[in-house]
Amino acid sequence: MISYTPLWNTMNEKGITTYTLINKHNINPRTINNLKHNKSITMDTLEKLCTILDCSPNDVVSFL
Repeated sequence: MISYTPLWNTMNEKGITTYTLINKHNINPRTINNLKHNKSITMDTLEKLCTILDCSPNDVVSFL
């Protein structure tokens, strides 16, 4: 099972909100919804999130 709990923790530490992801970094609101519901995202989206947050994939997703 996929968990994006590390993403929310990383975003909190860096002061980045979902509003910022959508409006400043052009992340699709549907993607944010998928993240909130622990649904899959593309590797491209994972790479984009890592670039925005200056982090590694382990700081975005974990597998339970």
